[in-house]
Amino acid sequence: MIKCIATDMDGTLVRADQSISKENIEAIKRAQQAGIEVVVATGRSYEEAMFPLKSAGIVCPVICMNGSEVRDQNGYIETSIPLDVDTYRNIHHILQEQDMYYELYTNQGTFSNDYEKSLSVISDILMSAGHKATYEEIVEGVKERFERGGIKLVQSYEELLQKDQIQLLKLLIFSLDKEKLQETEQRLQQFSNLAVSSSGHQNLEVTNIKAQKGVALEKYVMQKGISLKETMAMGDSYNDVSMFERVGFAVAMGNAPQDIKEMCHYITDHNENHGVAKAIYKVLNENL
Repeated sequence: MIKCIATDMDGTLVRADQSISKENIEAIKRAQQAGIEVVVATGRSYEEAMFPLKSAGIVCPVICMNGSEVRDQNGYIETSIPLDVDTYRNIHHILQEQDMYYELYTNQGTFSNDYEKSLSVISDILMSAGHKATYEEIVEGVKERFERGGIKLVQSYEELLQKDQIQLLKLLIFSLDKEKLQETEQRLQQFSNLAVSSSGHQNLEVTNIKAQKGVALEKYVMQKGISLKETMAMGDSYNDVSMFERVGFAVAMGNAPQDIKEMCHYITDHNENHGVAKAIYKVLNENL
């Protein structure tokens, strides 16, 4: 019987307009009322994760930045697993050689060192993903991340390393150049202390090898006295694989790539069509 449900956010719980449907909200609250633990597992920072969760009135623990940080339902940091500075500098050197734009997630916020490149690269990626908005509207949406403090601008990432008690938690790398992205991934995977995954075809996510969604989820359920066999995980991309490999009931979104679907026990509907709610009701109604 399922006693814990973990859900990814982007492409899963959250729609393209960054909202959570009332159907998904109601299903999550029904699961919580039934005594099922619900936890969000996302590549987002806690601040970016809370933006739609607060709007939806969803209160639950959050596995942030692919497991680099775990917060309880009140926002208290339970665990934090940073990258060491020497490893980060090696990664940064590779990304400079490859001319790759990336954002740096820390315990003091998420940072960009190139505002114009952020606008152009991320807007181009969103356009290539088939968003219905115009390019100008997408650019305005990307600008909003900076304006509301989701992304902070620095002259150089090196200056962050001089900050007191700074922790480097995740690098989010962007590129439309598929070959360059693959080459970068291969180079980064040579580091035995890194986890390299992605949440889309145009990005890479780099964290400490111990900071993965599945590793964090495993620790979370153990602390709650729940087994992984009694755990369901929902997601749509490659940074969800570490959860799918561990849980008793792995659920792929209808919008997930085919290879993700093939590794899961069940395929639910598209994230734009309340796939999370439909998977939760399957558990509730079938007493799985």
